Amino acid sequence: MTRQDHITEAALSGLVHRFYAKVREDAVLGPVFNNAVDHWDEHFETLSKFWSSVMLTSGQYKGNPMAVHTKLAAVIKTPMFDRWLALWKETTEEMFTPEVAAQFQDRAGRIAKSLKMGLEFDAKRQP
Repeated sequence: MTRQDHITEAALSGLVHRFYAKVREDAVLGPVFNNAVDHWDEHFETLSKFWSSVMLTSGQYKGNPMAVHTKLAAVIKTPMFDRWLALWKETTEEMFTPEVAAQFQDRAGRIAKSLKMGLEFDAKRQP
C-alpha cells in the first residue's frame, strides 16, 4: 500500500474505517466501543466528519465530543487513551507519509489530553 502524502476526504474515510476495525478487535478498547456504538455505519460517517473538521477545517462536524464521552465516563479508563493513541499512531503510519502521520498524531494527542482532562474534571464534580 502506498502511503499518502496529503489529506483528502477519501483518505479520512479510509483512515476511520481501518482504525476502528482495529479498535473493535482490540481486547481493551473493543468491548467499550462495541457496547457503545449501535450503528457503525453512522458512527463512521460522524467520525469522518469529525476528522474532516479537525484536519481540513471543513466544519462538517457539528457534535460535542466531550458530551458523548462523558456519557461513557464510567467505562473509560485513563490507560485506554494510551491504547487508543497507540493504535492511531500505528494506523496513521501505515496509511500516510511520516509528515502527514505526525499531523494526525499531534491532533489526536491534543484531543485525547482534552478529553482526559474533561472527564477527570467531571468525575471530581460528581457527588
